Amino acid sequence: MSSTVDGEPQLGGEDVGVTEEAAEEAIALLESEDMDTDVAGLRLFVQQGGCAGLSYGMRFDHEPEENDTVYERHGLRVFVDGASIDYIEGSVLDYEGGLQGAGFHVENPNVVSECGCGESFRT
Repeated sequence: MSSTVDGEPQLGGEDVGVTEEAAEEAIALLESEDMDTDVAGLRLFVQQGGCAGLSYGMRFDHEPEENDTVYERHGLRVFVDGASIDYIEGSVLDYEGGLQGAGFHVENPNVVSECGCGESFRT
């Protein structure tokens, strides 16, 4: 059974935050894929990879899985699985626009080192 968390988290807390810019961008992308934003959401997860050992992954899912924690932020649903939550807790998902380097970025207070390109990390 998935659980839902509402409210405004702070960086470093036992929660996952999303900036308003990131929520707006993700919702626009979900809608462009004809996904129902009342049920569908952005899955944020950690996987093995990169020169520092771990990397973030993101994808859109039509609904949460049974053991996900679901965070609702600025109208966006964020799904985090049980294996990833310990690495992601306290993080904030942000979006930066612009001509170079536009995209989503995770600000994670648990990171002790990142690779030079910022694609992978270690906690």
